[in-house]
Amino acid sequence: MGLISGILFGIVFGVAIMAGWARMMTHRSSKRVAKAVDMKLLGSLSREDLIKICGDNFPQWISFPAFEQVKWLNKLLGKMWPFIAEAATMVIRDSVEPLLEDYRPPGITSLKFSKLTLGNVAPKIEGIRVQSFKEGQVTMDVDLRWGGDPNIVLAVTPLVASIPIQLKDLQVFTVARVIFQLADEIPCISAVVVALLAEPKPRIDYTLKAVGGSLTAIPGLSDMIDDTVDTIVTDMLQWPHRIVVPIGGIPVDLSDLELKPQGKLIVTVVKATNLKNKELIGKSDPYATIHIRPVFKYKTKAIENNLNPVWDQTFELIAEDKETQSLTIEVFDKDVGQDERLGLVKLPLSSLEVGVTKEMELNLLSSLDTLKVKDKKDRGSITLKVHYHEFNKEEQMAALEEEKKILEERKRLKEAGVIGSTMDAVGMVGSGLGTGVGMVGTGIGAGVGLVGTGVTSGVGMVGSGFGAMGSGLSKAGRFMGRTITGQSSKRSGSSTPVNSETDGSKQQ
Repeated sequence: MGLISGILFGIVFGVAIMAGWARMMTHRSSKRVAKAVDMKLLGSLSREDLIKICGDNFPQWISFPAFEQVKWLNKLLGKMWPFIAEAATMVIRDSVEPLLEDYRPPGITSLKFSKLTLGNVAPKIEGIRVQSFKEGQVTMDVDLRWGGDPNIVLAVTPLVASIPIQLKDLQVFTVARVIFQLADEIPCISAVVVALLAEPKPRIDYTLKAVGGSLTAIPGLSDMIDDTVDTIVTDMLQWPHRIVVPIGGIPVDLSDLELKPQGKLIVTVVKATNLKNKELIGKSDPYATIHIRPVFKYKTKAIENNLNPVWDQTFELIAEDKETQSLTIEVFDKDVGQDERLGLVKLPLSSLEVGVTKEMELNLLSSLDTLKVKDKKDRGSITLKVHYHEFNKEEQMAALEEEKKILEERKRLKEAGVIGSTMDAVGMVGSGLGTGVGMVGTGIGAGVGLVGTGVTSGVGMVGSGFGAMGSGLSKAGRFMGRTITGQSSKRSGSSTPVNSETDGSKQQ
């Protein structure tokens, strides 16, 4: 009896084991199939779909397999970081501090580093993609992430007293493009070009904290610093803008690596319709600003008490890269103190045909980041006429020289105290090339309508103290046509220009 029961028990136990094994294998097979389906679906997703699912900080190699993971390089970077951080600190002080001064917003008399150390946490390279677009060059795209522990304190002087502002919880998400210009002599690299790719858009997140005080003591200070950082990144580091560094002492012509004007965009700001009213009594007094680069910003005249203004003013702007740059149009309500933004819109230059005049009506938005737009109300529209002209070699060189002259003159005006910073839009309206009529602060051309240049023959000069017409000295300290760059800040969502005293334009 015991033998029979033992045999039966063994048979039942063996069958149970086999059934369990079969069930487990079936379950594993079904899980593998499900995972394969999920991976196939993920592989078919676009970049926009991945951003919605994973957020903005997903590694590039997830959506772009051409990016190779470089764990060995991260280990090497971690070992070398203490030495790299010390050297990079000096480089940042020498290169970024002048930019902070040049792009210093109106209302701040000084902006520089009080303390600067990069901490002990090295950046992480999520992936690298190596390409070759041009003979004699190697292009490397580096997907970079940095959530470090730097100690960065800015000395901000709004009026008289300096306020230490600390940048905390700094995080950087960007893809850097590094171009190596090859040479046939050791070290085989004659120059390096560094820039941040515009897509995906570079993200620099941080928290501002006043050391020993409160940021609320100075309204708008946080937004000013946010806009300054954003403008420096966009106007100096974001592709097509780049930094060119010669290497190895090899004599080399860097002109082919530097950014040059490609064409001229002729824009007529025709009108706006159905603008949002920001006034409690009466209607808004709208004007428009346009720019491709924030450092070359132009503005229309203000139309008082009108939500359907007609400006019909023409401007000429320089484009360095038609495929990646955009025209930014903003509409503001002119007010006492700070002007309030009514709406903005971006027009990619890649959508324009060379040599073709195109009239278009664009809907205004509350923010360029459509995912973060909370106000869904209609903000009206703006009508433009645009014409893109591509430069030949002679026109390109003339435009490059003209740009340099304008920037040099703006720096001289800043040093003379006529404008607060080189970012002030000092009424530089009209053609930036050739005429010099109606230009403010350039010192180029006939000198008609010059503001703050100190040229005794100028007509209608304001703020120089020499040959000034009208109020003369009473207007000497005023900034003409000043605006703060209209990029959305990281917290409040907008910054607004300061009222201007003079509006001018080149009429078509």
